[in-house]
Amino acid sequence: MTSNQEASKPFAVPSLAILGGGPGGYEAAMVAAAMGSQVTIVERLGLGGAAVLTDVVPSKTLIATAESMNRSIDSTELGVSFNADDGDLKTALRADLKQINGRVKVLAMEQSTDIRRGLEALGVRIVIGTGRMLDGRTIEVDRGETKEIIKADAVLISVGAHPRELATARPDGERILNWTQIYDLDELPEELIVVGSGVTGAEFASAFNGLGSNVTLISSRDQVLPGEDSDAAAVLEQVFERRGLRVLSRSRAEAVERTADGVVVTLGDGSKVTGTHCLVCVGSIPNTTDIGLETAGVELTPSGHIKVDGVSRTSSPNVYAAGDCTGVLALASVAAMQGRIAVAHLVGDGVSPLKLTQVSSNIFTSPEIASVGVSEAELEAGKYQGDVVKLSLQTNARAKMRNVNDGFIKIIARRGSGTVIGGVVVGAGACELIFPIALAVAQKLHVDDIANTFTVYPSLSGSIAEAARRLHVHM
Repeated sequence: MTSNQEASKPFAVPSLAILGGGPGGYEAAMVAAAMGSQVTIVERLGLGGAAVLTDVVPSKTLIATAESMNRSIDSTELGVSFNADDGDLKTALRADLKQINGRVKVLAMEQSTDIRRGLEALGVRIVIGTGRMLDGRTIEVDRGETKEIIKADAVLISVGAHPRELATARPDGERILNWTQIYDLDELPEELIVVGSGVTGAEFASAFNGLGSNVTLISSRDQVLPGEDSDAAAVLEQVFERRGLRVLSRSRAEAVERTADGVVVTLGDGSKVTGTHCLVCVGSIPNTTDIGLETAGVELTPSGHIKVDGVSRTSSPNVYAAGDCTGVLALASVAAMQGRIAVAHLVGDGVSPLKLTQVSSNIFTSPEIASVGVSEAELEAGKYQGDVVKLSLQTNARAKMRNVNDGFIKIIARRGSGTVIGGVVVGAGACELIFPIALAVAQKLHVDDIANTFTVYPSLSGSIAEAARRLHVHM
């Protein structure tokens, strides 16, 4: 063999077994298979895992329907008439929850099927069953009538998490629900009580308010979305109030009981809130029990999450982990990045540790709330030195044309250097508008780099450039 032939010969890559087919698992599988690795995925629900089948894809599909209803109602100010007999479009529009949930489930299964086809096209072997680690390189799969042993050079654990339950509020799937059960309802809840004002609770409260339910959101904090940008949370609460969504702040749900025709929620002060249904959104628990992690030498945190480092390694050699089971950040995008980083480290490819300050996230309420990088709260705490400009979308020409009255652009720049280190977008399509700010954060761009880049007029993104121009004055 000539030296040129030797140079072109593919390098050997380790085989990989993946426990869990969610975003962390299937993204890792795609990358590893493309590099020539022999990859096997073990998944008990279906490809895409909970993110595709019961969480992200279903919830955002439901939310998209609610958003279309909100736009329809708001369009009356644009001169669009729906000939509502009583003049009230809110009562004229009706959400058919059975049809909506039917579409939700179909889209989730289609997405799962698309992921499976993509993996099979790359040569990934898929095993449907319940997996358990026997050691750091071996997984036993219970396939019902049979069991199978899978061995590989390395293992990636991406088993996700499930809804946390309160001992005094056990879901029954009919009146008391967790977020995986809400898609089994055929009729829209007349009076929905949502317990928990974090991201999941706020999203579902916003969605069902848009669909036409009378919604009460129970929040144990002073403000909804604790830990998020306080200005953004304030805008959301104002919109909630305008749309008739009741928020009970500084109220903790102690128990939820089913009645003859609904539910009653008992609060910490002894008062009671009644409704037809209750959705409990009080966090999640990692799926790390009884899957052989102790046997494999994988160390857990006190909360039951898998300990990982910046390149997704666990305490056990050749065992990596990604996604919600690690407790790093419960986002599908982070799970996917963790999985890709794990594969890069495994095969010796170029790899950079996960940088949480570069993670952009979006809360799919109406309006949406997107953020990236350093927060204003971190500036106030003295962790960073920076300047902030917040620009209301009420001054944006495109927003006015679309009758968008709620929201803002906020950009944070490092004091002295003018480097963009963070940002927040509140408004319709915030999940798309955050990208240029995220790009600036990741690439360490100067505010002038954004300010001097052409934007379309009129456009919502024009306010991003305008905010950057105003930051130039602070430097």
